[in-house]
Amino acid sequence: MPRRTATMLASTLLLIAMLCAGLLIKVPYAEMSPGPTVNTLGEHDGEPVLSIKDRRTYETSGHLNMTTVRVTGADYRMNLLEAVGGWLQHDSAVVPHSTLYPENKSAKEVDQQNAEEFSASQESAKVSALRELGIRVPSYIIVGSVVKGGASEGKLHAGDLIRTVDGEPVKDPKGVADIVTKHKPGEKVRFTIIPAADVKAAQKAGKKPSPRDARQVVVGTKKAEDDGRAIVGIQPAAGHSFPFDIDIKLADVGGPSAGLMFSLGIVDKLTREDLTGGSFVAGTGTIDDKGKVGAIGGIQMKTVAARAKGAKYFLTPSANCPSASKDKPDGLTLVRTGTMDEAMDALEKIRNDDTAALPRCKAG
Repeated sequence: MPRRTATMLASTLLLIAMLCAGLLIKVPYAEMSPGPTVNTLGEHDGEPVLSIKDRRTYETSGHLNMTTVRVTGADYRMNLLEAVGGWLQHDSAVVPHSTLYPENKSAKEVDQQNAEEFSASQESAKVSALRELGIRVPSYIIVGSVVKGGASEGKLHAGDLIRTVDGEPVKDPKGVADIVTKHKPGEKVRFTIIPAADVKAAQKAGKKPSPRDARQVVVGTKKAEDDGRAIVGIQPAAGHSFPFDIDIKLADVGGPSAGLMFSLGIVDKLTREDLTGGSFVAGTGTIDDKGKVGAIGGIQMKTVAARAKGAKYFLTPSANCPSASKDKPDGLTLVRTGTMDEAMDALEKIRNDDTAALPRCKAG
């Protein structure tokens, strides 16, 4: 066999072997890519994303789109070729599998955490929106989550309103921990609560939870593994009593990153002023009860998704600006946003066509 033919044959066989190896070799990575983007002012799967009852609402125009990131499943294992392809693509990111799915958590636990964060973000979005409009929102302390296998499992439930701990009223989540840790492991703590179901019923009716629904629950403490303090296995959080019903419906979305856009959508529906002036604005960012906007993950995937959908402006958490600016899609203006007030100010500039004055993101 001629040397040239033999060389070509050997090269072809080597290439085939490498391709086969690439398909068969599994690597510990996951892929992130642009996900769906939904207008919080519109509908999704035939239902309004935001529904407000017992309060006057106004017509809106334009877009206030929340953005998402699509990720490979917890049980999916990429092969080497897929990983290399993802690294080379402009609009995807390959990250260690443990970044998205920590080894100490099951896929179910990760999904549950994402669902809880999404629910909490909706709560904060409502609070920040109403407070932006000067509407009072009374707050109280609730059981944010219950640790699986912890002392409170089956006794306390997420959403229970905590009135007192050992007879002492609590004004913030830290106050619950302060009282519990006064005990020694094994001692009992007495909670006065209003069950979550009664709290939700009161909220639906636009009323405050009634003290008449309160009952006592006694929980034995356990010893914390890290420092030996007494714990009851709950995460206290702030709950709120809203003056009217605000319902956010968006299936198959998790995590806290849509908080800012939900909040702006609520404000837009409750005010006569058209916030966007008909412009296509997208964005992302967590938000807390005081209107502070926080950083999120997958920012470059979200800007790509927003621009592909037609967005011209993207409200970007200040902390994400350096990363987002590195590979900004053409035609998309990244607007630096640190608070709800700054987002509202940016929207005013957009609808008044004063875009030169917008605070833009800069590369780090």
